[in-house]
Amino acid sequence: MDSERLKNLLEGIREGALPVDEGLRRLGDFPLRDLGHTLLDTHRELRCGHSEVLFGEGKTPEQLLEAARALLDHHDRMLATRVAPEAARALCAALPRARHHPLSRVVTVEPANAGPGIGLVLVVSAGTSDAPVAEEAAITSRMLGSRVELLADVGVAGLHRLLGQIERLREARALVVVAGMEGALPSVVGGLVDRPVIAVPTSVGYGASFGGVAALLAMLNSCAAGVTVVNIDNGFGAGYAAARINRLAEDSRA
Repeated sequence: MDSERLKNLLEGIREGALPVDEGLRRLGDFPLRDLGHTLLDTHRELRCGHSEVLFGEGKTPEQLLEAARALLDHHDRMLATRVAPEAARALCAALPRARHHPLSRVVTVEPANAGPGIGLVLVVSAGTSDAPVAEEAAITSRMLGSRVELLADVGVAGLHRLLGQIERLREARALVVVAGMEGALPSVVGGLVDRPVIAVPTSVGYGASFGGVAALLAMLNSCAAGVTVVNIDNGFGAGYAAARINRLAEDSRA
């Protein structure tokens, strides 16, 4: 149950429009809902600002669909990551407004009245091969209420492509910078802006990149101040963190 629905329920009880017994019935599975295979946290939005996100790997299509339906019983949106094609087809067939993003392996259900979002999170990717991780970050931030823009294919092998976008970089409240190979792009961006930079190493590269470990170590050893690093290919984690920073900046303006 999201915070708005809980608020409406409590106001209904206070005003006498909703009997106390009915209110208790509706709160019967609050804050947890046990699906047998999944213990759904229906209280997470109240604590953390956003509902639980479903991780698709390891779940059968049936399990994922049941969890998604249960989540949508309490919230007006749903985000599932690392969703296999078979499970994505099941979700899209059964859930109104469900949309599959095959590049990033994400399935979303967005509110019918979803607007453009607040502030600005800019997702910057080094190369086209980094696009799946960059898209996961962008979708995650958007689902958490951020306005998101994507600046693609501006890696250090052609630095002039990035330098022509400096004003755009400086407009963002938070930046997610995605790169594989040698992982140098976040350090460059960190030296150009006064905003938080969240670096995402990807598993893109030849043998000595060790599946993204080389980029991860380069980012962890960045000499640019203000660069933080998430795990290899973790666009979701970076997008989530950027959305929280963006939200905090919005709240400070209120």
